[in-house]
Amino acid sequence: MHPWTSHLVTAVTLSMLLASRAGAAPERWEIEPFHSSISFSVRHMMVSDVTGYFTKFKGTVVTDAKDVTRSKIEATIDVASIDTRVAKRDEHLRSPDFFNVAKYPTMTFVSKKVARAGKDKLKVTGMLTMHGVTKEVVLDVDGPSKPMKGMDGKPLVGLRASATIDRRDWGLKWNKVIEAGGVAVSEKVSIVLSLELVRPK
Repeated sequence: MHPWTSHLVTAVTLSMLLASRAGAAPERWEIEPFHSSISFSVRHMMVSDVTGYFTKFKGTVVTDAKDVTRSKIEATIDVASIDTRVAKRDEHLRSPDFFNVAKYPTMTFVSKKVARAGKDKLKVTGMLTMHGVTKEVVLDVDGPSKPMKGMDGKPLVGLRASATIDRRDWGLKWNKVIEAGGVAVSEKVSIVLSLELVRPK
């Protein structure tokens, strides 16, 4: 082989190797708050579901295009932003009976394991810190979707995550026994995160 050809092959091989490594580089995504929501629902008086939202939150997701199980997720929620559409109820939820936002103003989630759970589905195990208590939670995730460009040209993806927790595990134990023999507020809480993630340019 001619030395010039040899150098060319070496250069092309090196370029392909660098491109491959670049493609495998972790990508950082941020939660886009205006097109995302974090909601919860609880059974009230054993007859109906009450739904609420946390309106202030932020978070990041670091993904590996070649291995989604190497993804990392972190999120922080402003607990005082709770909104159940009833001001008096929201104030009670912010009080020491429940979240005690004066002492515990935020809740956080930090992932520690991501596993495949079927086509376009994941199970994300992480530590949820709420009301001064940290415990493990498993999120069932649909997605993430394939990347696309948003209206501003930035890449974006979407996903939906859900879990059901027992609020007593985090010290949220307030309740009242009702005449029918049950409790006023269910201990089980369903959580749904509908998230749009954008990658900063």
